[in-house]
Amino acid sequence: MERTGPTVRFSGLLAAATAAVLAAGALVATAPAAGAADMDLARNGGFESGLDGWSCTAASGAVVSTPVHGGTKALKATPAGSDNAKCSQSVTVKPNSSYTLSAWVQGSYVYLGASGTGTTDVSTWTQSSGAWKQLTTTFRTGPSTTSVSVYTHGWYGTPAHYVDDLTLVGPGGDPVVIPAVPAGLKTTAITSSSVALSWNAVSGASGYNVYRGGTKVATATGPSATVTGLTPSTAYSFQVSATNAAGESAKSAAVTATTTAGGGGGDTKLPARALVGYLHSSFANGSGYTRMADVPDSWDVINLAFGEPTSVTSGDIRFALCPVAECPNVESEAEFKAAIKAKQAVGKKVLISIGGQNGQVQLASTAARDAFVTSVSKIIDTYGLDGLDIDFEGHSLSLNTGDTDFRSPTSPVIVNLISAVKSLKAKYGSDFVLTMAPETFFVQLGYQFYGSGPWGGQDPRAGAYLPVIHALRDDLTLLHVQDYNSGPIMGLDNQYHTMGGADFHIAMTDMLLAGFPVAGDTTKVFPGLRPDQVAIGLPASTQAGNGHTTPAEVNKALNCLIKKTDCGSYQTRGTWSDLRGLMTWSINWDRFNNWEFSRNFDAYFGN
Repeated sequence: MERTGPTVRFSGLLAAATAAVLAAGALVATAPAAGAADMDLARNGGFESGLDGWSCTAASGAVVSTPVHGGTKALKATPAGSDNAKCSQSVTVKPNSSYTLSAWVQGSYVYLGASGTGTTDVSTWTQSSGAWKQLTTTFRTGPSTTSVSVYTHGWYGTPAHYVDDLTLVGPGGDPVVIPAVPAGLKTTAITSSSVALSWNAVSGASGYNVYRGGTKVATATGPSATVTGLTPSTAYSFQVSATNAAGESAKSAAVTATTTAGGGGGDTKLPARALVGYLHSSFANGSGYTRMADVPDSWDVINLAFGEPTSVTSGDIRFALCPVAECPNVESEAEFKAAIKAKQAVGKKVLISIGGQNGQVQLASTAARDAFVTSVSKIIDTYGLDGLDIDFEGHSLSLNTGDTDFRSPTSPVIVNLISAVKSLKAKYGSDFVLTMAPETFFVQLGYQFYGSGPWGGQDPRAGAYLPVIHALRDDLTLLHVQDYNSGPIMGLDNQYHTMGGADFHIAMTDMLLAGFPVAGDTTKVFPGLRPDQVAIGLPASTQAGNGHTTPAEVNKALNCLIKKTDCGSYQTRGTWSDLRGLMTWSINWDRFNNWEFSRNFDAYFGN
């Protein structure tokens, strides 16, 4: 969270992604002559049967009668926002075989490519608009490849483009058969509300169905999944089947698992839909100072920003109201405490938030850990607060080289933070409210990268919040990741998602709820959280942070996650009807913006 205006603080770890995309397939290959046994395998490549056989993102694809290259129809695709207007189809192919992919396109920055080849995925593109141009590229399938995805798409912010007469020439693949029954089903992580599962990959499978007690409860594209929403101290039976275009296999042998006892993380008497905001209590910026008594009733959780350490490694946290010289309208200590009690009397929760952009906290020693517990307890007791928000940013959390398993961390700054928070929870009991506000770099980036990696060289902060969240999940009231000031992040669909629209919030939130293999390791699956433990974090205005999302896009994200409508190109792994709500930086910036954020929240949920 920022004291001043927006600043992007995202590592260069993914900086090469955009360059790689732009460079892909910049050269157009010359098509070799097709062999006698070769045939055109693309289905409805001339779009004469509409979009039959094709899957297009959002509402970007449509069939038109002009302009066309051949026949009477062509595809018209229109990029919009974060949607690059991708249309694709899966084609059955033979292993170890050569293929030529070709299409006629009209428009600027139109791409043609193939993925899932088993060797080197290919693409080619055209820069200029004007007349129809033919794009052609070739590839060879891998030794076990039986299907590939062929696709076209445009580029963000460009006008509509047209595609016609797409062909994929090469030897036809063998008929698709129902895949074998998955073997090796086992549990990889168990909490009070979730069970993480993994199994052996099945050749020819395009997906998997997960069953609990004979009822399908989840789907997966790879050999792992996390089943959430379970009851503590309860035994469950799980099976899995494999699927492809031919159908579904029989169910695997069952594995049983008993969830752990609940830790009381959800017993905090929050409303079913909660609005969380940060109040600039210790400093002023361009948004102006807002007195506690002037915070509207819309806000259910008020995080006091910020408690900060006397030094980075001391663990000694201090909090004081904004000085009069900086905030002329600041209330007195007595007025502040009275206003907190008044908020609590009507059911609101007031927490101390530790860290922020300037408050680097590294609990590298047990002395710092103990000082953290003592000093945070003093702040909570002095102001009569309900709990703690952890907003560690920058270099507060990182993983030492060799610390590669989020389930059993060894880095002192991680271990000591977990221990400190557990001590605070034990001191204040089950009504203690615990929230966290990490950045995407420290959470969702863990799907691709974790710490310095098995061979070193990565940013050691990547995914560094995951062991903290995992260890404290049964004590955690709310996780509201900051879906802003972020670079592109890969979602569970293995596509990069960019902040600022509904798609980013949908993909990032779905990862928290469905769970994911950390650094791609299916033996180390981060289990999904309960939906009531998750809120979406957004900036309240364009001045508050990069990645501001309009109310209309916020509502689309809520519709998708809660109702599974308005999802665009991203398909969620579940319908998360119990999603807790929204968080924003900040109450002050929302007031500066005429309360747009909180008014939209109230209108959406009928408050």
